[in-house]
Amino acid sequence: MALDSTSLERIIPALLEHQGATGEPTLELHLMRYKFALEHLQAGRVLDIACGVGYGTKLLSASGAIEETIGVDISVDAIEYAQSHYRHEGIKFVTADALEFTDASGFENIVSLETIEHVPDPRALLAHLTSLLKPNGILIGSVPITPSVDANPHHRTDFTADSFRNISKALGLVEFASLCQDQSYDPIAILSGKEKRSSGIRRSIPAYYWANPDRLWARIRSTLRYGFKNRYLTIAWRKL
Repeated sequence: MALDSTSLERIIPALLEHQGATGEPTLELHLMRYKFALEHLQAGRVLDIACGVGYGTKLLSASGAIEETIGVDISVDAIEYAQSHYRHEGIKFVTADALEFTDASGFENIVSLETIEHVPDPRALLAHLTSLLKPNGILIGSVPITPSVDANPHHRTDFTADSFRNISKALGLVEFASLCQDQSYDPIAILSGKEKRSSGIRRSIPAYYWANPDRLWARIRSTLRYGFKNRYLTIAWRKL
């Protein structure tokens, strides 16, 4: 199977290192987001969009009020791994693009963690997910709210807490709960490759900053304000 356990974009719990910011501490942050989501689910069906290898999808299915949980990811390998390791009664895994996935029955709950920053049009993705929700449905999403585009070439948008909230306002979504998380990191360990999952860091960051000076100033401002920390915001909305 072609899953890359050293990628920043793929958490495989069984293959994580114990130490380092990108190892088990990162998994714990993700699990906290899933547990936050689980606390706010309502009875009905759950869609876990961009589910990765499926460990979070299984966690979401733990609520007794959930009728069916569907995990969707664009990676064939990730879905195959999910089916091999996290298949369970009431869980279904599907290979599909988040912007193209459809379901005629609709969902009472949709969870999309660390996905929205990957697409060129975040509002379009949130609008699509909102369209899959039934009336009064719950949407739970998370993004980094400190700069990430400079270091992670898979990220397309840098968010602040305000900019993340603003894109939901025109979609008929009402926030009712949130979770903010901080993650300290060692920049030397990351840039030197000492952390196993740092192989996906953008190459030639100085050249990137030369071409994108606004990203450099965003990184400087964030570091001066928060230190060497990544910050994440998870929001639970209800569809009007």
